[in-house]
Amino acid sequence: MIKIKKAIESNTDVLALLGRLTYVESHGRFIDDKNDLLQYINEAFSVSKTKEDINNPKIIFYIIYVNDLPAGYAKLIVNAYHKDVVSQNNCRLDRIYILNEFIPLKIGQQLLTYVEKQAKELQLDMIWLSVYVKNHRAIRFYEKNEFKNVGELNFLVNGKPYDNIVFSKHI
Repeated sequence: MIKIKKAIESNTDVLALLGRLTYVESHGRFIDDKNDLLQYINEAFSVSKTKEDINNPKIIFYIIYVNDLPAGYAKLIVNAYHKDVVSQNNCRLDRIYILNEFIPLKIGQQLLTYVEKQAKELQLDMIWLSVYVKNHRAIRFYEKNEFKNVGELNFLVNGKPYDNIVFSKHI
């Protein structure tokens, strides 16, 4: 059984752990210096940083469960600015990650559909995100879901830039 729930502060530990694991699974192979990777995940996915984010009213987390096990999550940032995104009434899908073990279940699609529905209910008109240029599986996923390439940004990992594509979609 698959359930998606809006995360609350008591989910902080689960979110931090999911973040660390899923980021390493999805992006670890792209980071040349593994010390940079370790430093990045220690900062970006610490319990304290995750707690700070979950208590920010502009940030919303959703956790997807498979048979009551947390299998992935999404992080939305409401009204996040980017120069290539034309809407001021938007949200950034800052993260959407599924643990590798659960990817064959296609729950990433269910989570994305759910997040888009939640964004519509918040009366937002556009969702945008960035994807590393070498993450071909993610690029195909977003293109299949009608996201359009609208620009680029550099994603920093321990001060080192990684080229990302900016995708957006009217919702």
